[in-house]
Amino acid sequence: MREIVVRLTRTATIPYLVAGPLLVLILMSFAPASLDGAQGGKTEVFPVQKAAPAAVFIERFGSEAELRRQLRNKNGVSELGLSTSGTRFSVAPTGSYGFITPKLLGLALITQSPDLPLELLPSASNAFEIHKLADGSGMLVGFVEANLKPQLMPSERPKNIRVGLYSNPSDKAPHIVAVPLVKLLVDRMPILLNPKEPGSAVLLDMDLQGTANRTSSQTGP
Repeated sequence: MREIVVRLTRTATIPYLVAGPLLVLILMSFAPASLDGAQGGKTEVFPVQKAAPAAVFIERFGSEAELRRQLRNKNGVSELGLSTSGTRFSVAPTGSYGFITPKLLGLALITQSPDLPLELLPSASNAFEIHKLADGSGMLVGFVEANLKPQLMPSERPKNIRVGLYSNPSDKAPHIVAVPLVKLLVDRMPILLNPKEPGSAVLLDMDLQGTANRTSSQTGP
């Protein structure tokens, strides 16, 4: 009787011993297809947050028009097309520049708005220029005092600095600069330097952070 039980047990075990290797082979047959899909097929990836660009400083002297032309060439931007004038930064073409009034700029920065209204041509002589780089990041253009140059350069810049950015050049602020929008922290509206002249230059006091402090709509076609 015991011999019969042993024989039945061994017989019942055989299908499991055969099924095990077969299951492994079946599973392995699917592995190459999955591997090929990971290497060459379409896969969804999470978007990578690009580092904010460094400040761009032009050391040369010249007329306002010439300095702006040099900075635009360095940043690789051209003017907005007529069809995109009066648009917002988020939908403006990459590699373009536009203008924004001091009031709208101040409100957007203070409220940390993720978007900015842009114009093809400045509606005021003290409008600020905005660059949208090829990677979609935004730069604010203005003029600074010469002594700020060492602090603006990445290799020498401390974590945070206070910057006075002027809308137009002067003997006090002769150097043009572009600073990344996502690194700016503003807590007050731009100041009109000559209250009797609404179109006179304005001063924007701001903190240039060591790292991005807010989310910016850095997108484009």
